[in-house]
Amino acid sequence: MKKFALEAQPRVELGKKAVKALRKEGLIPAVINGGELVELPYNGTLKAGQKLVELDAKRGIITTDITVKAEDVRKLIYTPDIFEVDLKLNGEDIKVVMKELQFQPVKDTVLHIDFLQVYPDKPIVMEVPVQIEGHAEGVKAGGKLTLSMRKLKVKAPYTEIPERLVINVDTLGLGKSLAVGDLHFEGLELMNAKNAVVCAVQLTRAARGAAAKAEQ
Repeated sequence: MKKFALEAQPRVELGKKAVKALRKEGLIPAVINGGELVELPYNGTLKAGQKLVELDAKRGIITTDITVKAEDVRKLIYTPDIFEVDLKLNGEDIKVVMKELQFQPVKDTVLHIDFLQVYPDKPIVMEVPVQIEGHAEGVKAGGKLTLSMRKLKVKAPYTEIPERLVINVDTLGLGKSLAVGDLHFEGLELMNAKNAVVCAVQLTRAARGAAAKAEQ
C-alpha cells in the first residue's frame, strides 16, 4: 500500500454553522474512527477534538473530529489507488486509511471524510482495485472480456493489503467467467459474495457465427 503524509487539526465546534465556515476556508471536516477502546466509566482526559462513543454498558471507543485542507487531500481522493495515511495531529503521528467520502451531490465537492485508525495486528476491511493481466483464450476465439467488479473487499491487517489484486485470465475460455469464490490471494480474506462474477468472456456475434459454422 502506498504512503501519504497529511496534517490535520482538531475540530472542537461541530455545529452546522461552524462546518459551513470551515468549508468556506477550504477545510474539510473529518473524523478518525477506530481509536482507543476503553472501559466504562471512563475517567481519563480527552484531548481536543476527541469524544467518547459508548459501544455498550461496559465499553466505549474514542473518536477524533478533525479538519484537513481540501488542497492537501486532492491526490488522496481523486485516484483509484489506496493509501496508508501518516496523519500528523497535535504533534502525534497516527496511521489511518480513508474509509468513506461524502460528496455534495450538485457541485461534487467533498463534504466529509471518514478515516479509520489502523494497527499492524488488527484486521480491517478495505476495497482494493482489481487488475486484469494476460490474454484470455476466449478473447483469442473472438469473445469480449468484461470486468464486472473493479474493486473487491478484502479483510487483512493493513500491512498485508496490496495496492492491486492481480487476476490472470489466460485460461478463461469463451463464455466462461471468474467469480469471487474462484479467487485466492495469500493472507487475504475476500468479503464479497462468492457467486459474484468478477470478470467474464462474453460471446460476441462474430464468435457465435464462427461456432455455428464449426458445428455444421
